[in-house]
Amino acid sequence: MVAGHEGLCRGGGQDGTPKVQLRCAAKSRLSFAHVHGLGSRMTGPRTQPIVDPRMLRVLGFEDLHVGMRESLMKTVMDSDVVGFARLSGDDNPLHLCDVYAADTRFGQRIAHGLYTASLISAVLGTRLPGPGAVYRSQTLNFQGPVKIGDVVQVVVEVAELTPKGRIVRLHCEASVDGKVVLDGEAVVSVPPRAAPPATK
Repeated sequence: MVAGHEGLCRGGGQDGTPKVQLRCAAKSRLSFAHVHGLGSRMTGPRTQPIVDPRMLRVLGFEDLHVGMRESLMKTVMDSDVVGFARLSGDDNPLHLCDVYAADTRFGQRIAHGLYTASLISAVLGTRLPGPGAVYRSQTLNFQGPVKIGDVVQVVVEVAELTPKGRIVRLHCEASVDGKVVLDGEAVVSVPPRAAPPATK
């Protein structure tokens, strides 16, 4: 047992309920919801969408051109990493246990690589091309770690437009403090521009 490291390992239970492991070498666990004071807010039904679709810019394929860019900035929180572990089932202690991570080459816990990649998806699905875009493929080249508290900037840029099938290729890049931590290319299909409403 590792003494004096209470609250340093975070993870998810087999029942799908997020947990906080109190000791790395012990099995004592405490409800994540109780630790963070979330209570029934974690299990209650969601009555409102996370994103109001009325606030999103809707672009059709015809509205796009090579060189268009959009970006997003996100501070990586401890709750983001714990939540991603819960959703994905990836309980690698490198992401969840401070004691374990301290002995790795990173020196501290890092975010899941696919969590960072998911921020690219957020830009593609809500900003550029935006609502209606559907993934066809995505390449990912991991260049460096993303740590708890890092501010990640994600930039996507239209690189190529293929009218047949309305296919869009975009260059994607994530950086922390100006240093690239992830890059790659996304290929998505985009719906046509919406027809204007009929006039009476």
